[in-house]
Amino acid sequence: MILIIDDDAIVRSSLSLLLKRAGYEIEAVASPEAALEFVRHTSPDLMLMDMNFSLTTKGEEGLELLQKVKVFCPQVPVILITAWGSISLAVLGMKAGAFDFITKPWDNRQLLKSVKTALDLRNRKTVADVPETRQELDAQYDFSAIIGKSGVLIDVLSTVARIADTNASVLITGESGTGKELIAEAIHKNSSRRKQRFVKVNLGGVSQSLFESEMFGHKKGAFTDALADRIGRFELADRGTIFLDEIGELDPTCQVKLLRVLQDQTFEVLGESHPKKVDVRVVSATNANLREMVKKHTFREDLFYRINLIQVYLPALRERREDIPLLASFFADQQSTQNGLPGISFTSEALELLEKLPFPGNIRELKNLIDRTILISGKTWIDAEDIRAQITVPEGNKAPKEIAVEMKLDELETQTIRKAIEQHGGNLSKVARTLGISRAALYRRMEKYGI
Repeated sequence: MILIIDDDAIVRSSLSLLLKRAGYEIEAVASPEAALEFVRHTSPDLMLMDMNFSLTTKGEEGLELLQKVKVFCPQVPVILITAWGSISLAVLGMKAGAFDFITKPWDNRQLLKSVKTALDLRNRKTVADVPETRQELDAQYDFSAIIGKSGVLIDVLSTVARIADTNASVLITGESGTGKELIAEAIHKNSSRRKQRFVKVNLGGVSQSLFESEMFGHKKGAFTDALADRIGRFELADRGTIFLDEIGELDPTCQVKLLRVLQDQTFEVLGESHPKKVDVRVVSATNANLREMVKKHTFREDLFYRINLIQVYLPALRERREDIPLLASFFADQQSTQNGLPGISFTSEALELLEKLPFPGNIRELKNLIDRTILISGKTWIDAEDIRAQITVPEGNKAPKEIAVEMKLDELETQTIRKAIEQHGGNLSKVARTLGISRAALYRRMEKYGI
């Protein structure tokens, strides 16, 4: 049952009619007092709550009511209703525990989608049928592109299994090279949208001037270089999933434009005057700390809450070292297949060495190391010395110096970064590429180690 709380009789009537037609049982009340009286005795499945009541237009009553109903029904999702110009109120509500917010005038399809997502997620939290082992997960879901069976990875895959077949927006966080794109693809492949497109967009590579054309498309002649019609990424992803990678790199001006399309799932093609509607599942990823960026006002708080309905943290490789032998064998098999090489194996000493390395570039760096070792050694039986030969950093024209594996991991990581900086004459872009990490990740490590 859904409880509607709004002092406007027309709003109550419109929402009740819409939701009843969709098959939901409805109760509607007109005041905070009536809402509190209701939840004292009955726990609804979902609440739709206005932020402003007759005594004020500043939202204080709505926020106070939200806090009070959460005391009686802490597990019941609440969707807030507010005007577009009052989204800051909705953000405060999200901080206070609201599930989502919609803006007036609402789009019926979007409202029903938000309601269904809230109810789906609530139901899935109460059903303890998600597999707990890799074997059980693989029997029910398609995680074929993801290698590993460590506990932390199983936790990630269990979360993906639980939320994949909902419409909830997902934010995947974690260091560069941890496989965020693979997790995004797994969410898509295990959803009801799997037969539609999975559209990838690297927002770090989209300039402000091209953002609208790239994301929303343009008509021929819309601007000087628009020589032909172009379909935007959101339209390509209609009924499917759009993956917004490196969302922390997005320019503030573009953040506003993105927020609007995520809110209403409508946009205007450049050169057209009528809006287009799409039905898109949004999955985002970043290696940046968006909460810190919000505090520094470099990332919009309302956009953060819009993309962050569900957050999936992807652990660094050093947090799942038991998966390294499996990953190494997988990459070796890949290399053998791609280059027509015989089967390749690792000695126990080689695998032990791999498990000790810091891998600041995570899985991407491990893959690069395995590929280099196989191609340069030309051997089918890889030992520790073959790997050590590929983790050396040349200093000028001097002979390569072996990195001491016996060092503490922090010391090894510090020395690796320092040597890479020396090798590339301080060019941090080249250093980041060599280490297989982003510039932002490199800056964080340099700050951490005082380099």
